[in-house]
Amino acid sequence: MILHRGRRVVAALLLSVVLLTTACSPKTPGRFDQAQKESTQQKSGQSVAKTATQGSEFNKLFPRAGDGYQRVYTQEKKGFAEAKLKKGGKDIAVLSISDTTSTPSAAAKFSKSTKKIGGYPAVEVGKTQTAILVGKYQVKALSRDSSFTASDREDWLEKFNLNGLANLK
Repeated sequence: MILHRGRRVVAALLLSVVLLTTACSPKTPGRFDQAQKESTQQKSGQSVAKTATQGSEFNKLFPRAGDGYQRVYTQEKKGFAEAKLKKGGKDIAVLSISDTTSTPSAAAKFSKSTKKIGGYPAVEVGKTQTAILVGKYQVKALSRDSSFTASDREDWLEKFNLNGLANLK
């Protein structure tokens, strides 16, 4: 009887020690904790400049829908506006305007540009993106479907109200 009770006491004591040591040990960070920490630190350096233009100012400068294309605004925030271009219910391209005040490196890539679209310096990034720089504003057209070619991107970039964008403060 005493031996039986002794086993219970020892078992309870061991269980208490195990619970106490695991509960009080410091938690090792998981791989997602480290990724979250890095992501948070990166965002702190990417804030939008206070002087950046409101995204709502850009919406009126986007090209109109037509010729079977539908324009759907998808994002608007300070310094940026974006719209999808759809045809037959399918996403064909993404059009955007961004203020480079917050991202001077975005404007710097146009300094060596030899190509012009609508009278503004243009660059092609990869095989799916064409961009122009209008003052401090970058205007982009990104193909989302292979049927939307580089020539189509140039045509749609010229359809933006580029004079209105150049005069935007």
